[in-house]
Amino acid sequence: MHPLVDTVLKHGLPLVFVSVFLEQIGLPIPAVPILIVAGALTVEKDVSLAQVLLVAVIASVIADSIWYVLGRRLGLRVLKTLCRVSLSPDSCVRQTETAFERWGMPSLLVAKFIPGFSTVAPPLAGATVRRPLAFLFYDAGGALAWAGAAVLLGRVFHTAIDRAIETLAGFGTNALFVVAAALALFIGLKWWQRRRFYRALRMARILPEDLYPLLAKSDGPVVLDVRTPSARAVDARRIPGAKILEFSEIAAKAESLPTDREIVLYCT
Repeated sequence: MHPLVDTVLKHGLPLVFVSVFLEQIGLPIPAVPILIVAGALTVEKDVSLAQVLLVAVIASVIADSIWYVLGRRLGLRVLKTLCRVSLSPDSCVRQTETAFERWGMPSLLVAKFIPGFSTVAPPLAGATVRRPLAFLFYDAGGALAWAGAAVLLGRVFHTAIDRAIETLAGFGTNALFVVAAALALFIGLKWWQRRRFYRALRMARILPEDLYPLLAKSDGPVVLDVRTPSARAVDARRIPGAKILEFSEIAAKAESLPTDREIVLYCT
C-alpha cells in the first residue's frame, strides 16, 4: 500500500472530524470532498461507514451548538460578526432569514445543502430562542442527511475515486502541494468575490451619522425597514419614520415609492 493511501486510512476519521468542524464553524474548509473520499474508502478499504457518519454528525453538531449558544447570548448581533468573516457575505443572512421565516426549525434538515444557510441557521435559531432539544434533533438530522449524501456519492463512484487517489499517490509528497494549491485557489476565489461585493456595497452605502441630519429635512430620504418579521421581533428598535416593507415586496411596490427623493433601505 502506498504511504499516502496508508496515511489517509490511518487518519481518515480525525480528518473527517476536523474538516467538518472547521467548515461548520465558518472557515473556508470544504469538507464535502473529504467525505466523498471517506465514502469511497468504506467500500474496499478497512473504513467503517457507521463511524464516518457518526464522526461527521458529532463534529457538525458541536460546531453548530457553539453558534446556537452564541445566538442565544448575543442575539442577532452574532450574525453581524459571522457575516464579517464569511466568504459569501452577499447571501449570508438574507437567504437564511427568508428560509427560516418560511419553514422554521425543520429548515435545519436541508440547511447544509443551501449556500450561506449552513453556518447562519444555528445562531439564528438561538437568537430567536428556539428550544435546545428541538434544535439538536433537527440539526443532527440535517447533518446526517448532508454527510450521508456525500458519503453515498463516494461509495457510488468509489472506483473513479480510488484511481484518483492512486494518481495522487504517484506524485509522492508533491500530492500534498497539489491538494494545498487547490485549497488555496478555492479560498482565493472566494476572497476575491468577497472583496468585489464589499467594493460594490460601499458605493451604495450611507453611514448613520450621515443619514441622521438628512432626516430632519422636509425633502429628506425615504427610509425603508426591510428586515424580516423575526428580526424585528428580536430587535424592536427602528429608525424614526421608517416604513416597514418586506424585502420580497420591493419590486412589486416600487412604483408607489417617490421618485424625487433618495431611498434608503436597511436590514439585519
